[in-house]
Amino acid sequence: MPGYGRVRVHTQRLTTLVITLQKNMLLLDKVPAWLSAFTLLLLTQETASTSEVMACGVAVEPLEDIEISDPGFLGYVSIHWTRPAALQNLTDCTVRYQLKYYDTYEERWRSVRTVKLTYAAQFDLEKPVKVKILTVLNCACTNGTEVQGEETEWIYTPKDTGVAGSRIRDFHCVYYGKEYMECTWESGPVQPQESQHYLYYWHREMDETKECPEYIVLSEGRRGCRFPRESLLEFSKFNLCVNGSSAAGSLKTAYFSIEVQNHVKPAVVSSVHVSETDEGLKLNWSPPSGQVPEHCLEYEVESSTTMENGQEKQERMVLQNLEDTSYGLPREVKSQKACFRIRSKVNTYCADEGFWSEWSQAKCTEDTETVPTWKYLSLVGLVVIGIAGVVILCLSLWILKKICIKKINKQDALYTLYKEKVNQTMPTILSPIFK
Repeated sequence: MPGYGRVRVHTQRLTTLVITLQKNMLLLDKVPAWLSAFTLLLLTQETASTSEVMACGVAVEPLEDIEISDPGFLGYVSIHWTRPAALQNLTDCTVRYQLKYYDTYEERWRSVRTVKLTYAAQFDLEKPVKVKILTVLNCACTNGTEVQGEETEWIYTPKDTGVAGSRIRDFHCVYYGKEYMECTWESGPVQPQESQHYLYYWHREMDETKECPEYIVLSEGRRGCRFPRESLLEFSKFNLCVNGSSAAGSLKTAYFSIEVQNHVKPAVVSSVHVSETDEGLKLNWSPPSGQVPEHCLEYEVESSTTMENGQEKQERMVLQNLEDTSYGLPREVKSQKACFRIRSKVNTYCADEGFWSEWSQAKCTEDTETVPTWKYLSLVGLVVIGIAGVVILCLSLWILKKICIKKINKQDALYTLYKEKVNQTMPTILSPIFK
């Protein structure tokens, strides 16, 4: 990692108060007397305030020394400065420093005030480091008025090294079920021969950077890193960099800074059940497996209903009730079939963002209570016809028996043979008729 060295910024104090007073005195001849008196009063007060600061023997000078040191934490650097010489032995005064630095990850200026002579901040080392700092003085002799010194600006532009076009692309991290995290990437547009990528990471509880614990290797080479849960730290900057080597020289370094709790993807929701109630349908499911607490999950239910006319109706509903793994919904009138899928995501109480899980398997139900009336009548008619046919058959056989009995003597051997044949061929349920 290149060192920043020591940077000294020399500025020159500007004194324009006398010129301002002279210009304003010339204007007094061109305004009414009362306005001239009011203007003179304001100028006198301003001059008195400045005189009071100077009477204290205080000169709020711009900072002369700014030092940026990089301990090798992949963008987490320290800013140091020294107290102006005129303020070294100052008493009855509070000396503070207002520091501004440009956050290139969020693309905005951040501002802090501190009484210390050092401050640590996160920077993207692929972009210029911009820092502004000034001294704020508050003394008893200034009647509580803050006096700000001249602002000093410092800009450092990192050197652009490495084979052109070799920086990795599509860097992406997913924290699966809070059990392990995978960060993957694609090689740059230019991939020299014998290219080899290396990933390093650091967070605030580490004394030094470490290399990837387990690389994800594809046929093209290293394309990712798998982190066990024990190596991660939530709600803190997790810094990463991917660099590399090749036969043509070093590859361009890419820096990233993430918060791992914002990259969680829960496992698939399992054990989905659909049941019927008096009000309609009710869904029940079990939370996904993994280390994501139940109170950190929100769910989305997708319903797909097949109507009587064959058309499908789809709806989605995000459930905000914490720890609720059930959902009731009214039954669709004139519907034949309803199918449901569920997925989950970490809610805004536990992370700023995250990834939806994959959809669960669809669970469907047949809505038998809303089958059209004509289908019921058809079914009842078939049952009635079947019963009537059985009754008619039984009556016919009974009548046939009576006719045969009259013509055949029961003592005759021929009748006995006839009876045996009938009992062998007739179903058991009809045998009592021929006894």
